[in-house]
Amino acid sequence: MTYHYNTRGTCSMMIDFDLDENGVIGDVTFTGGCNGNLKGISKLVKGRRADEIIGLLKGTTCGFKRTSCPDQLAKALENALESQKG
Repeated sequence: MTYHYNTRGTCSMMIDFDLDENGVIGDVTFTGGCNGNLKGISKLVKGRRADEIIGLLKGTTCGFKRTSCPDQLAKALENALESQKG
C-alpha cells in the first residue's frame, strides 16, 4: 500500500512510501529536503522491515531542530503500521 505523510519541522514537505502487509518498505520518495541525502536514505531502507528502520531513525535530529527527515520517516512508518492494525 502507498502512504503519504506530511512532514513537520523539516526541509522536506512530504514523504511517499510503499509498505507491504508484512511491514516491509518499498519505494520511498521525499518531496523537498536535501536531495542526495534523502535519495540515499530511500535506498538504504528499501526492502527492510519498518520496525527495524523506526528503531534506527527515530529521534534523529538535524542541527538545532528537534526532528529531521529520518525522524519524520520513522514517524510516518509508525503511523502506517498503526493504520495496518486497524
